[in-house]
Amino acid sequence: MKRVIAGISMAAAITVVAAAPAQAAPADPVKALKSQFVTGKGVKFTDFSTMTSDGEKSPFLRRTGSFQFGKRGIVASDISSTGIEADGGAGSTGVFAPARTIRIGTTSYSSGGSSREKMPKGKSWYKDPDGMTGDVGGWFGQLVNVAEPATVATLLKGAKRAGGSYSGKVTFARLAKVSPWFRASLPLRSSDKTVVTFKLTVNRSGLPQRLTTSHLMTGIFDSEGWEGKTITVDTRFTGWGTKVSIKAPPASKVTTKLEE
Repeated sequence: MKRVIAGISMAAAITVVAAAPAQAAPADPVKALKSQFVTGKGVKFTDFSTMTSDGEKSPFLRRTGSFQFGKRGIVASDISSTGIEADGGAGSTGVFAPARTIRIGTTSYSSGGSSREKMPKGKSWYKDPDGMTGDVGGWFGQLVNVAEPATVATLLKGAKRAGGSYSGKVTFARLAKVSPWFRASLPLRSSDKTVVTFKLTVNRSGLPQRLTTSHLMTGIFDSEGWEGKTITVDTRFTGWGTKVSIKAPPASKVTTKLEE
């Protein structure tokens, strides 16, 4: 009798397990992203870049920023960056100098970074009507922008999904074709054949939470000293739908000419 009862209990358990619903897939990331395009709203993010050479990883760049949305997508961005030297200290010159870039439409305002030592007296911002998204430091930050629907759609095409994560590969050439952000972040590059490996994690609503990308440095600089080196960028997103207001710097602090 006990064996019969046990057998019935086991069968019931199997039935319950079989009847349990499979883990629900996250919402469509492209549709979820488009739903965030509300004037005056946006999202915040952080980047952390590391360089790998001969199997050893070194911290390279840290960035914090935000995107402001309009009805059709990104209308402005504000990014601050600090380079990290191999000894762990904040850098002070070139790409390692602290920098901030405000970009409204296609016009960028850069402070610090590569233009710091060329700034005319009394000025602190350099205006470029068709400028980069993050000064020279942007070359080493996140080149893949998952706040762009066309970019997200490109990543998802052919990607492997595991729960709320999508992984795959995309080339510089493909990114250059679909992403205004990529073209403005890396306007000059040594090879469009460079392959970017990515992993995108979204929440149950389909919105990006984390993006990790990795590619060879020779895609940016095809020169001696960069061979075999890889850059990996880990980006985290927070505050989807929060109020974001990005303004141009005071006109009195802006210059359109840098000193030699």
